[in-house]
Amino acid sequence: MSSLSSVREQDVAVIGMACRFPGAESVEAFLDLLRAGREGLTHFDREELLAAGVDAALMDRPDYVRTHGVLERPARFDAAFFGYTPREAELLDVQQRVWLETVWTAIEHAGYDPTALPGPCGVFAGSGFNTYLLNQLAANPAVVESAGGFSVMIANDKDHLASRAAYKLDLRGPAVTVQTACSTSLVAVHMATQSLLAGECEVALAGGVSLRVPQTAGYLHQEGMILSPDGHCRAFDAAAAGTVGGNGVGAVVLKRAEEALRDGDTIHALIRGSAINNDGAVKVGYTAPSLAGQAGVIAEAHDDDHYTLTISATWRRT
Repeated sequence: MSSLSSVREQDVAVIGMACRFPGAESVEAFLDLLRAGREGLTHFDREELLAAGVDAALMDRPDYVRTHGVLERPARFDAAFFGYTPREAELLDVQQRVWLETVWTAIEHAGYDPTALPGPCGVFAGSGFNTYLLNQLAANPAVVESAGGFSVMIANDKDHLASRAAYKLDLRGPAVTVQTACSTSLVAVHMATQSLLAGECEVALAGGVSLRVPQTAGYLHQEGMILSPDGHCRAFDAAAAGTVGGNGVGAVVLKRAEEALRDGDTIHALIRGSAINNDGAVKVGYTAPSLAGQAGVIAEAHDDDHYTLTISATWRRT
């Protein structure tokens, strides 16, 4: 931004952020990875996959790709720090654990005490499919039986992602779990922005988490489907041939821009506005994108004079 005068009443500021992505355990590490053009994916050798329990016949198939985007030590969780007993933490979906840690880090990155945010704070977030329940807890029925079905449900249902963070950090704004598949995190940001502009909260947390366990596993490539045939993702490139699954978590701390300026917050970016829609039925299939739908939502975002995402250099009012 060229000057403070460019901030408008309807602008929303990104004042803090945190992330953990394959090959990058922090925002700074992720920026370094992008600048260097490095790949964060892990390509497993045969011994690693065998040690993880992957069937030898499966990994020897010509269409099995030995690649995945993994996080470092996702099960490393300070249960006592968040007020959990070891048994409670064992039951809790690893995605929810990582989300709690990331929210805490994002608030600290914004310069605030996570237990003493100013005014009501909203939480808008979503998570991926719970493979921890499927592959870890369900494989240990004695643990599930001793804990009880209700406790297992509360610790693993997607519905509790946002409200759990609100409960643990004593946040009093809206706590909304968002589930819109691949667009979940961006829709969460949109909803958080709208909540701020509507006066429902003074600060908002938005983001998402997706973590598949076990991490040490590849995938089967199928011609004509979404996954890459060689374990490499080449976005916006002529050689692009598919994507690669991976684990990750990201959160941003949002505040109305004028209030962020007033309070001397560091502003990393401005959200000028947002728009969401749905493709409807006019497309090749349910999982396919609609050209008209995507073009329409972009046009709506630009037509709505208060909504376009703009990135600027980090700056602080002195």
